[in-house]
Amino acid sequence: MGNHTLGVIFGNRDFFPTHLISAARQDIDKLFNEFGVQGVMLGEDEPALGSVETYEHAKTCAELFKRHQDGIIGILVVLPNFGDEKGIADTVKLSGLQVPILVQAYPDDLGALNVEQRRDAFCGKISVCNNLRQYGFPFSLTTRHTVHPLDQSFKDDFKKFLGVCRVVNGLRKARVGLIGARPSAFNTVRFSEKLLQAYGISVSTIDLSEIFGMAQKLSDDHPRVREKLTEIQGYAKSAGVPSSSMLQMAKLGAVIEDWMSANDLIASALQCWPSVQKNYGINVCTLMSMMSDRLMPSACETDIMGTISMYALQLASGTPSALVDWNNNYGDDPERCVLFHCGNWAKSLVPDLEIKTAPILGTTLGEENTYGAMAGRALTGPMTFARISTDDQWGVIRAYAGEGLLTNDPLDTFGHRAVAQVPGLQALLQHICEHGFEHHVAITMGHVAHTLEEAFTTYMGWETYTNG
Repeated sequence: MGNHTLGVIFGNRDFFPTHLISAARQDIDKLFNEFGVQGVMLGEDEPALGSVETYEHAKTCAELFKRHQDGIIGILVVLPNFGDEKGIADTVKLSGLQVPILVQAYPDDLGALNVEQRRDAFCGKISVCNNLRQYGFPFSLTTRHTVHPLDQSFKDDFKKFLGVCRVVNGLRKARVGLIGARPSAFNTVRFSEKLLQAYGISVSTIDLSEIFGMAQKLSDDHPRVREKLTEIQGYAKSAGVPSSSMLQMAKLGAVIEDWMSANDLIASALQCWPSVQKNYGINVCTLMSMMSDRLMPSACETDIMGTISMYALQLASGTPSALVDWNNNYGDDPERCVLFHCGNWAKSLVPDLEIKTAPILGTTLGEENTYGAMAGRALTGPMTFARISTDDQWGVIRAYAGEGLLTNDPLDTFGHRAVAQVPGLQALLQHICEHGFEHHVAITMGHVAHTLEEAFTTYMGWETYTNG
């Protein structure tokens, strides 16, 4: 994901050679161009080549950051030499920014430890981190203590840091929609709105009766209905689905999306049963799948924490996520299990999907009332899973994350489905049960668990269990 903006602080000590700063600026320009990042930094025509050493430099840099505060998602501290730890910490403090910080330090060359070339950033980084901690600013570190910014090791760290910035900034201002009341049988998806609000996450609610009422007022030939119907028909195979059910989906989809747009909501959770089948006559899985595929994650069974977990994964990976059940063992294999839902996974995860009925819900709600569920086998490949949960008894938010694979092992069942191979699965399941996590988990393609771990623990302050 491009279009990132980072504030950049070049550290400096005046008795170190200034040409090291000029070279570092060129390196950072190359790095940012490669990753599509915009930099907010003092110009090279500023004192000390735009580096920060004195309190005056700190004030100037902080004012620059303030002017761009709405766009800056993180700060990169670059140490071409030892740097001035106090100046760097003062810059962050005066800027007022509360964003992730990555500290980079250049390595010394064993053949260039003379006065004209030595950096001592190895030592200076320790001092910078000491001061950031004293000032109360959390920060991220590189895998290697000193590393050149164009080294592949740093590029890997930088890519992860950009993901951390997206997750942290996205969560701290997230607005999500809760549509309908929690299914009475599902105590598992209860959550604390107040705990979420303490971390900047807002929840807007609406009753299903309002949604149904607005949908039923739309005529079959309303432009929004025709637009949404065409979109649904182009999204997935729908042979065998009655036209009346397709129209009901189109009306409901238009109303939900308009409500979300009017309230600036980026994600949703719906009461997907039983009221929608009893009182409206369809399943909403297709609509949820379509929203998730457009990077507006939507979770079933009013699982707001599932929605937030999906959103965090999406921010980390840059690709759609899905909400799944930890559903079945896979024979006797302790590291494999079946992931399942009656069908709201994004098309990006299930390319060959089809609009169907929901056989399980149909046994009690009438299968003719469940058109809109979906079926299909998920992609194979690397996968990351995560779950965020409000622990009301302790007044904290907890999370877990891990990585595995979606495999092509045989699986004969219906709905949206996958076989997952997760190293250490049994220990993970014990952790889930012991700590009262829900049976839902969010997944996305690719491996980004350590991005989530850094974002959750270092910047959100959430206790996080990382599997593997």
